[in-house]
Amino acid sequence: MIKAILASVSAGMVLLACAHTPDIAGDVSPIDTANMSETARTLASDAFLGRAPGTEGETKTVDYLIKRFTDLGLEPGGRDGAWTDPVTLNHSVITEARTLNVSQAGTTIEMEQGRDIDISSANPRAVITVDDAPVVFVGFGVSAPERQWDDFGDVDLTGKVALFLVNDPDFGVAEDHPVSGVFGGRRMTYYGRWAYKFEEAARRGAVAALVIHETKAAGYGWNVAASAPGENYAVAGKGSAKASVDLQGWLHEDMARQWVEQAGYDLDALRTAARQRDFTAFTLGDLRFNADLALSVETVESQNVLGKITGKARPDETIMLSGHWDAYGVGEPDATGRTIRPGANDDALGLAGIMEIARNLKAGPGLDRTVVFAAWTAEESGLLGSEAYAQDPIYPLETTVANLTLDILQTAGLARDVIQVGEGQSELEEMLAETAGAQGRVISPEGLPENGLFFRADHFSLARRGVPVLLIMGIAGGSDLVDGGREAGDAWVKDYIDNRYHNQNDVWDADWDLRGAAQDVELFLDMTRQLGNSTAWPELKATSEFKGLRDASAASRQ
Repeated sequence: MIKAILASVSAGMVLLACAHTPDIAGDVSPIDTANMSETARTLASDAFLGRAPGTEGETKTVDYLIKRFTDLGLEPGGRDGAWTDPVTLNHSVITEARTLNVSQAGTTIEMEQGRDIDISSANPRAVITVDDAPVVFVGFGVSAPERQWDDFGDVDLTGKVALFLVNDPDFGVAEDHPVSGVFGGRRMTYYGRWAYKFEEAARRGAVAALVIHETKAAGYGWNVAASAPGENYAVAGKGSAKASVDLQGWLHEDMARQWVEQAGYDLDALRTAARQRDFTAFTLGDLRFNADLALSVETVESQNVLGKITGKARPDETIMLSGHWDAYGVGEPDATGRTIRPGANDDALGLAGIMEIARNLKAGPGLDRTVVFAAWTAEESGLLGSEAYAQDPIYPLETTVANLTLDILQTAGLARDVIQVGEGQSELEEMLAETAGAQGRVISPEGLPENGLFFRADHFSLARRGVPVLLIMGIAGGSDLVDGGREAGDAWVKDYIDNRYHNQNDVWDADWDLRGAAQDVELFLDMTRQLGNSTAWPELKATSEFKGLRDASAASRQ
C-alpha cells in the first residue's frame, strides 16, 4: 500500500519534496523557523493568559488563529462556512472537601486534596457524597479477552470504589516472568492508561475510580498528576459520550500504602499478585471510602478552530493536520511569583508547525485531496476538543485518509532521527520511515514507551475510531542530535519534563534551535503532499487495536 501511495505521486511532486528536504547538515528548508518562533512567542505571551478554555485567553486565541488562517489563504473548515466548531464542556472544581477519608475498625485516615489524592468529577453536580463505599482492589483493572486476561472475575463494583494499579501487568517485569510480553512490555497499551481504567470502572457501576500513582509507571511525577487538583472538564451533550464515575483521580502511592495496610495487606505484595493470570479483584477488608464534596460547576462554551484547502480532484477525501491551542491558563504562583502557564512548546510551537505546512501547501500546486487544519481545544483537559469532533465529525472519519498531529517539538537542533510514537498501528509508519530517509534520517523507537504517549495526544480521539494516525512529540525519547548525540537528546527531554512540562516555565525562548523541529514539520509536509495526490488509503496493521473499526468502513473507500 505504501509503495502504491508513493508511486501515485507525480514525479514532479516527488522531486519538489526531495529538493526541499534538509539533510542533517542543515541545508535550506521550506519551513521558516523564524515564523514558527514568532507564532509561539505570540501565543505564549501574557496577553493570551495561558489559553485556558472558556476564558478571555480563549477569546484572544481563537481570534488570533482565525486571523492567521485567513492570512494564510485557508478556507473556513467548520460547519456552514464557519471557522469554528463549538465544543460544550462541563467544568467542575471541588471547592470544599467537607469529608475525605477512608475508615476501618474505628480508625480513620484523613486525606488532603492535592497532597494525598487528586480527585475530581466529570459529572456536573454541585454536591457529591459517598458514604461508606467499600474499596475493591482491581489490580491493573484489565479486561482483555484477546490476551486471556480478566482482573474483574465476578466482582460487583456497583456503588464501590475501584482502586487500580497504573500501567500494564507486564510493565517492569523481568524477561523470564510469566507475564512478560503479554501486553506491551515497556510500551504501555491502552489498558495501562488511566482513561481506560476510569471507563471500565464506570461501565461496571463503580461510584469512584482511583489509580495509585507511581512516577516511573505513570511516566510523570506527582506534581504533574496533581497539577490542577479537583478540576475536571468533560464533553457535554454528546449522545455517544460514555458514562462517568462520580469521582475519579490519582491516589498518592504513600497514601495507597496506608489504605492497604489499614486493610491488612501490603502494597508490594498486592502488586506482585496482580501480575498473575489467576488474579481476581477483591474487597480490601472492611475499608470504607467517605467523601462529602462541594463543587463549583459551570458550562463552558469553547471552540475548535478549523481551516482547509479543498482538494481539486477528490475533495471528499480528507487529510487532517492538527495540534491543540489550549494550555493551562492561570494558576497559583510558582516560586518566582509567575501565575500564567503559557504552553509555549505545548502546544503553541506545534500549531506554529501546522501553520508552516499550510503556508507551503498554499504556495505550491493544489492537491487532489482536501487538507484540513485543526486547532483543538481542551487537550490538556483530556483530549476533549478532538473527542467532541470525533463524536460528531465534520469530515467523515471513514474517508479521512490520515491524521498527523504535532504536539511538543524538540528545540535543541538538528537530529539524525525521528522518534516513532506508538508501534504497529498503520502503514503510515513505513511511509514515515521512507520520508525520513529522504532527509538522511532514520526512525528510532520511543525512548520512554512506558509513558503511553500514543494515548495522550489529540490524534488518539481519531485513532480509537479507526483513523490512521501519526504523532510527532518531542518528549517521546531523546533524539540523536547532530550536536551531542543521544546523550544531549535525553538531557533535553529530561529538562523539559522535569522543569517545564505543564507549568509556568514552558515559555518562549529566543535561544531555541528550531532546525530539528523544522525537520519534523517538513516530514509531515512531504507526507501530506504524497497522500494528497494519491488514490491509495493507508491501512491499519493486524497489531492495531482498532483495525476492526477501520475494516468495517472499507466499502466507503472503494
